[in-house]
Amino acid sequence: ANGTVSFTEMVQDMGAGLAVVPLMGLLESIAVAKSFASQNNYHVDANQELLAIGLTNVLGSLVSSYPVTGSFGRTAVNAQSGVCTPAGGLVTGVLVLLSLDYLTSLFYYIPKSALAAVIIMAVAPLFDAGIFGTLWRVKRLDLLPLCVTFLLCFWEVQYGILAGTLVSALILLHSVARPKIQVSEGPVLVLQPASGLHFPAIEALREAILSRTLEASPPRCAVLDCTHVCSIDYTVVLGLGDLLGDFHRHGVTLAFVGLQVPVLRALLSADLKGIQYFSTLEEAEKYLSQEPGTQPYNISEDSVPEHKVALLKA
Repeated sequence: ANGTVSFTEMVQDMGAGLAVVPLMGLLESIAVAKSFASQNNYHVDANQELLAIGLTNVLGSLVSSYPVTGSFGRTAVNAQSGVCTPAGGLVTGVLVLLSLDYLTSLFYYIPKSALAAVIIMAVAPLFDAGIFGTLWRVKRLDLLPLCVTFLLCFWEVQYGILAGTLVSALILLHSVARPKIQVSEGPVLVLQPASGLHFPAIEALREAILSRTLEASPPRCAVLDCTHVCSIDYTVVLGLGDLLGDFHRHGVTLAFVGLQVPVLRALLSADLKGIQYFSTLEEAEKYLSQEPGTQPYNISEDSVPEHKVALLKA
């Protein structure tokens, strides 16, 4: 018997598939679009693609249509057939409707292997075997998501794309959690992160600083050069506060250099105690080497240089 299924019952029946299936459809659609964009030298706006797919599915739900996504096979067949405009979709739709009415009985006798051969021949030109050698020379780690995607696509295209996306996200997360930190030994230890600091990176930063300063004998001062750090989050601010406390208990100083306005604003808002920063690395080294004539800025708006006060208030 027919009946109405509530949204709660749909969520319970479909479970995680309610989120995974649309995600795979969107990923496949974007992958198809970008693949053919690179083949034909045009640009794809991912936001526009997602908006079109979402709007199509919303309108389609009003007439009980199937969910709509992009398809590698159908797109490849269209491309090999010379389709260049959205009018190809209208022609395909008309042919499908006519075929459902008049040719269904004849399609029954077409072997699936013949249909598979059509799709394989259409998709084959998209395969670039040279990309493996290129990635091996440029960055070998990028071969990992490529191989994962390629192998799992033999199982299901959607799973291959999803797995490749997850592997790429893990690689990106690793680079965020383990930022490159340039260390300069001298009268004063200088550590310079090469990018922004976010919550996954605070443990790596803390380990890099402590292993070279407080765990040394005797403990030594350090300068954190934030020239390349354009943003930090709350967890990083808390971690820096803990580091300052550790340095204070050991009787040494952790100074900051090159604080950009967003970073300075975050530190001002956190009201950290005992933080000192300098305009230049030379000033910091001179102060930490106990040379007279140089004083640090304390983190309060009254002591911030005038040009940065103007930027903070902008």
